[in-house]
Amino acid sequence: MLKISEPFIEKVRLHLKSIAKTGRVFRRTWMGMLGVAILLVFIVMAAFPAQIMWVFSEIGDWEYPYGPHDRVGPISPGTDPSSEHWLGTDQRGNDILARTIYGARVSLTIGLVATAVAMGLGSVVGLLSGFWGGWRDEVLMRITDVFLVLPWLVLMIVLAAVLPGGDSVTKIIIVIGITGWSGTARIVRAQVLSVKKRAFVERARAIGAGDMRIVRRHIFPNVFPIIFANAILTVALSILSESALSFISLGPVATEVVTWGNMLDDAINSGAMDNGFYLWMIVPGFCIVFIVLGFTFIGYALDEIFNPKLRKR
Repeated sequence: MLKISEPFIEKVRLHLKSIAKTGRVFRRTWMGMLGVAILLVFIVMAAFPAQIMWVFSEIGDWEYPYGPHDRVGPISPGTDPSSEHWLGTDQRGNDILARTIYGARVSLTIGLVATAVAMGLGSVVGLLSGFWGGWRDEVLMRITDVFLVLPWLVLMIVLAAVLPGGDSVTKIIIVIGITGWSGTARIVRAQVLSVKKRAFVERARAIGAGDMRIVRRHIFPNVFPIIFANAILTVALSILSESALSFISLGPVATEVVTWGNMLDDAINSGAMDNGFYLWMIVPGFCIVFIVLGFTFIGYALDEIFNPKLRKR
């Protein structure tokens, strides 16, 4: 029979108590709760697009729930909103509402995965740089500084244009990930420099703990809250980055993958504004704005909780 040790149970209990305390503080921040409410809408859109379109087809005057690539209207230049197509159709005859709802899944996926790449790179560089110090810290920070001083958008555009892989989602994730890690590296390094001077780290070193064990067991848990708060803000930036690349035709191809960014690109290239199809641009544009605001609100709320200097009294 598996026997769980008392120290392990106590450690789990303390972690759960800390999480519960953070949750109680978070619920008292209007900004954080508003961000959660906004994100829940988009998470439901991303998780259940087909089901949402089926519900809408039952409510509206539709024969069947439209998919993002179904040709259900006349081709170029598009059509105005109607009882069958609440936001109208685009130049390929695709339903704009369907593309908006299905676009949430791809835009959110790109934002989350690109953030994971950026956080992974930034956290590793920051942890090792701050812990090692010396010449290795100098080398890693000089590389980080290069990425920090280069114009972020220009660097993304250049990489998206020159890297192989066509217009794939994977390529866009890599481009956003490798251009978004440097800020995290700086933040994590600063936190590590503070944590590694504390008494519990010196005690661990005195009893013979190795460098990697100290980083993994003692330093990383203390810098993780800062990494997590920064990750939430980075998701917002990643979604905005994908939209910017897609808007200038460097993102996923609209006929294969639908994102809010390439919907805006389609609208501009097809003269949506000139033809009076304003919802074609307004709706995906507002989706980008609101999902970025949602992540930003949550990120600032968490930063206020984890950083005592920013906490309101």
